[in-house]
Amino acid sequence: MKMKKLWRSRKALSPVIAAIILIAVTVAVSIAVAAWMGALSFTFMATEQISFTGIDWTEAVNGTITLCNLDIKNSGTSILTIAKVKVNNVGVTGVWTTTPITLEPNAVVTLAISYSYTRGANYAFTVVTAKNNPFGPYTVSAPS
Repeated sequence: MKMKKLWRSRKALSPVIAAIILIAVTVAVSIAVAAWMGALSFTFMATEQISFTGIDWTEAVNGTITLCNLDIKNSGTSILTIAKVKVNNVGVTGVWTTTPITLEPNAVVTLAISYSYTRGANYAFTVVTAKNNPFGPYTVSAPS
């Protein structure tokens, strides 16, 4: 008889309080998962992107074109490093002072590129980043 009385006198949580606790735990876990996934997506969403914004040609005293100034903008969301520049798929050296060049997002740099240019010919410029991502070709014609 005592055993029966013990089971009857036991109290439990009301169903309303149990539902509130379950909802609170679910919301807390979903907020934690959302914050974790958000941090992961921001890390993976950083992208390298280069925009070619313009070009100027420099003529030597004898009328030949030996230099062009290529304007490049980092239009991506991450810092990028320019490792090399190619003209018509041939790696070239420039007269810029430091290489590699590091660009913050939205930063612009002018690269002075030394090459033996022919008047009126088409040239395809490709910029390769340190992550080995090629951007281009940016095709322009040398002045005639």
